[in-house]
Amino acid sequence: MEKTWWHTSVGYQIYPRSFYDSNHDGVGDLRGIIEKLDYLSDLGVNLLWICPFYKSPMDDNGYDVSDYYQVDPLFGSFDDAKELIEKAKERGIRIILDLVMNQTSDEHPWFIESRSSKDNPKRDFYIWQDPKLNEDGSIAPPNNWASFFGGSCWNYDERTSQYYMKIFSNKMPDLNWENEAMREAMYDMAKFWLDCGVDGFRIDAIAHLAKDLTFEDSEMELNEDGVAPDWKKFSNRPRLFEYLAEFHDKVLTHYDIVTVGEVGGGADVEDAKNYASYNTKGFNMVFNFDHCWYNGAWDDFGRTKGKLPVDVVGLKKRMNHWIKGSENEMWIPHYWLNHDHPRVMSQYGDPERYHRESGSMLGMLLLSLPGTPFIYNGEEIGMTNVDYEDVNDFRDVWIKTFMQEAVKRHSYEQIMNHLRRTSRDNARTPMQWNAQPHGGFTQGVPHQKSVSNYTWINVASQQHDRTSIFSFYKAMIQLRKDSDYTDTLVYGDFELIEALDTELYAFKRNYDRNLVFIANFSDHEKDISSLNISGHLIINNYSTFTHILKPYQACLIEV
Repeated sequence: MEKTWWHTSVGYQIYPRSFYDSNHDGVGDLRGIIEKLDYLSDLGVNLLWICPFYKSPMDDNGYDVSDYYQVDPLFGSFDDAKELIEKAKERGIRIILDLVMNQTSDEHPWFIESRSSKDNPKRDFYIWQDPKLNEDGSIAPPNNWASFFGGSCWNYDERTSQYYMKIFSNKMPDLNWENEAMREAMYDMAKFWLDCGVDGFRIDAIAHLAKDLTFEDSEMELNEDGVAPDWKKFSNRPRLFEYLAEFHDKVLTHYDIVTVGEVGGGADVEDAKNYASYNTKGFNMVFNFDHCWYNGAWDDFGRTKGKLPVDVVGLKKRMNHWIKGSENEMWIPHYWLNHDHPRVMSQYGDPERYHRESGSMLGMLLLSLPGTPFIYNGEEIGMTNVDYEDVNDFRDVWIKTFMQEAVKRHSYEQIMNHLRRTSRDNARTPMQWNAQPHGGFTQGVPHQKSVSNYTWINVASQQHDRTSIFSFYKAMIQLRKDSDYTDTLVYGDFELIEALDTELYAFKRNYDRNLVFIANFSDHEKDISSLNISGHLIINNYSTFTHILKPYQACLIEV
């Protein structure tokens, strides 16, 4: 493995709609990011992943692109994008863009042409199939495959009497990667942004580019919508890796950049190696979702009050599976959440009683793992899930479909509690800059309701407090980027300690230094005297350290 700049980088994901509103229209924008570059520089991050700001009808918050070459007016202008790239570089910060390659908006010129007639040159830029005919002569989708957003993955278009494939929303038709002209057009778009100065891409939904072209029904049991959630029909299929090799050879290999693929659809470590092993013409690393739900939030409608227990053993097992499974074969990123997940503070921390302690513990753990870490905006101050009481406060497009079925089986209280724990809106609330209205995000009306705790969870209250969550993130970032421990934290071997302990997350990191990280994942004291750990205390989120760990205490020790 050859060492490179993105190994020692610390990533930071920005959801631009909710980061900072510079013009008071209620929506975050590119100029808002420019105005906060000094804040990001102070934190110490040096690699920004920015979610889509391309022109879009915003059916799914910008992942439905109508023009890849234009900045949506909500976010600013193309000149703003160029200025952001340039001013970030002046501060030693590189930018990677979200590259949406699986689908476009149904308002993209390609799709407008494609749906106009069966013989249009752009027809095969998308996936079209004839309907099935029922015995009574009515039509049905071509097969029984489910969409990630509920219902069928097919939508009927009356103009040409065919269905188009859409594994997300009806307004997000899937591109046909079998079409060479379409692929070349996508490659040209990627080169355009690289030539503008971006330093790479996070590639959205990359696992789904290739489909089962037989389009045969799944044999999986049908769900309550009458469709089969058989994601293997359009996830991690062999043909995909031919597309990626071509993309690599025609575009990626010609630039000094970093690429991170989003690999869902049930991908495991061995699947991920097809995308990002050192011997593969694919990406530099891939995100996986294996560790994101170890408090059981998705499966617990019955509990309406109280904190869900964290499966610490399961969390360690999944993380260790990826770390050990990728050793010497693949570089991996680490993150707690992205724009599609609940807040880590609410998932694994204790925001009410131990906000500072659990938030700093989670940050220290993330930044002590091997690979390249990514922080999600607001994580560094311990932002939490929403506290909405009205379902109409949610903005997630998925919730509309979810509610149609949920109301048949659950009470309103159960549904609201489930959404407060699982909705993508949890990560999409406005960034909390200060204690002013809407957390200082905007002087207008925010596009989404803020979490009410902005009065005490905000940047202004933490940035200059040496004991804050922000300060521990900042200190750990410095240790990771530029210290005597950098090589060990980035490249060192990883070995779990007490893997079956239900409250302790501890591991060794060995390279040119020998380090031990210890974290108490519980709200009570934890005796660790049996570990016999002693040495130089590098960083600690309490003022003292003994063989009795305090609630959510975390330490990094040189032994």
